[in-house]
Formats: sequence, C-alpha cells, structure tokens
Amino acid sequence: MAGQTSTDWAGGRGELSSWAIGGAIFAAVMMMIIGLFHIFEGLTAIIRDRFFVATPNYLLNFNITGWGWIHLITGAVLVLAGFSVLSGRVWARMIGILVVALSAIANFLFIPFYPFWSLLMIALDVFVIWSLAAYSRRTATG
Repeated sequence: MAGQTSTDWAGGRGELSSWAIGGAIFAAVMMMIIGLFHIFEGLTAIIRDRFFVATPNYLLNFNITGWGWIHLITGAVLVLAGFSVLSGRVWARMIGILVVALSAIANFLFIPFYPFWSLLMIALDVFVIWSLAAYSRRTATG
C-alpha cells in the first residue's frame, strides 16, 4: 500500500494521505473482526441454541437457530467484504457500508437474546460505517 498512487485508490493524481489509507485499513480489519464475531455467534446459536435465553415479553421473538444462520452468513460476507476493502476497491467500500448496516440491523433485532454483545456490535458497526464513509477522494489526496 505504501507508495501507491491515488489512481489505485481514489482515481485521481498524487500520493495518498496516510490518514486516508489508515482509515481504510482500519475499517477493513474491523470488518473482518466483526465478521469473525458474527461467525462465532452464529455457530454458537446453531450448535448450542440453549446458550441464548430470550428476554420474556419482548416485542420481537425469533428462532435462535434461524438467527444463528443469519449471523453465520452475515459474518462470512463481512469477512469477504473486509478483504475487498483492504484490496482498495471503491465498490468494496460501498458494499462494506451496506453489509455493515445490515449487521447493525441484525444485531438490533438480536438484542433480546444477548443485549450487551448486540449493543457492542452495533457500536462497532457504526464506527466502521463512519470510517468507510469518511474515506473519500478529497481526503485521500494529500
């Protein structure tokens, strides 16, 4: 990544700002970590669905095994999208924002089963969305 021109990342001329590169790398790595968290959470829900206990009288009530598959698939997509963002593709940032937003929604709906973890994941998702959205052509050229 060092020494890349902005034609590789931002489609313009000149060298990339180290802040912009650092933000994009941070977002990509965080996407991969969040994806792994989703995979572990999904496997736990599929293999040991009694691990999660639903909050009684909650408005939204879903099947734990179904949520396990949702988290497993979301995690795999997040890991792949993180690798794509790390490779510097502009379309990967857009896909990354979309997938991380879906991750935040999935975790919001998972709050009755594991509230603290879901809120932590939502906070990480919002931070990654900000990091991906803040990286633009203006901030990339230094």
